Amino acid sequence: MSDAEDRLTRLEEISFFQEEQLRELNDALTLQQEQLDRLEQQIADALAVIRLLRDKLADQPENAPPPHFMPERY
Repeated sequence: MSDAEDRLTRLEEISFFQEEQLRELNDALTLQQEQLDRLEQQIADALAVIRLLRDKLADQPENAPPPHFMPERY
């Protein structure tokens, strides 16, 4: 083979491996984005629960007895 053919073959090999690496990187990036999307949704859900609990606590009087306190039994 001539020098030009060797160079062309080498360039084709490099191109192939670079395309393969790009595919792998794209797959990894896609997976990470899916994980981030799930985490963002979980955080949003947790914040909604926290807000709900905070609102319920705000509706109760400050000096209210705890829920397990039952003075009529004593």
